[in-house]
Amino acid sequence: MQFKLWNLAIVDDSMLFRKLLRSNFVEHERLNVAIDTSELYDLFQKLKDYPVDVLIIDVLTQQQNIRDSLRRIHQEYPDIKILILSMCTDVGIINDLLNLGVYGYVSKTESPEELMKAVISICEGKIYRNRYFTELLYLGIQRNIGQLADDKNIKLADREIRILELLWEEKSNKEIADLLHLSIRSVEKIRQNIKDKIGVKSTVGLLRYAVENNIIYTTPKPLLNYR
Repeated sequence: MQFKLWNLAIVDDSMLFRKLLRSNFVEHERLNVAIDTSELYDLFQKLKDYPVDVLIIDVLTQQQNIRDSLRRIHQEYPDIKILILSMCTDVGIINDLLNLGVYGYVSKTESPEELMKAVISICEGKIYRNRYFTELLYLGIQRNIGQLADDKNIKLADREIRILELLWEEKSNKEIADLLHLSIRSVEKIRQNIKDKIGVKSTVGLLRYAVENNIIYTTPKPLLNYR
């Protein structure tokens, strides 16, 4: 059986670190590092010629341009899923990026196995919801208290609610389609309809909405001591 090859792009200032990542991914038969660079400009030049499934990027790389760059990627290459791999502890920076196609956050202090697990999960179309990502999600909600739109008049259908629950369980579109006996295209359409209805642009936005409105019931973990 022939599997789809997943193409990765790595953006990090350290050449040594990028080489270590490349050597780690080469051991997986379905992963291919298509782009390896320290420059955001170089990334955009290469994206014209090399299709990419997952972008692994340090948010401290050319930090002054990171928001605009990820926003541009989200707009021009909406199928690219973004994984933040960083030592950044500025929750303001990371929180602002969550709605720009970010599918996970992994600290550089984590093990290679954790990173591989995140990459495979994201390649499969799932949000990688480790404890860092979950805590950042809650922090983002806390930071937005008082600025949230009035959601009380928004009514979601049972199927829409179920899809939000399955997204929280880290199910891919294919897995959701199988569980609900729908086509993948139907799941994608329903997800987009929910986004339009509640006024968000990303999967992270859907998850935040679900938590804020008690569609998803979960106990928050102790929040990280970010500064």
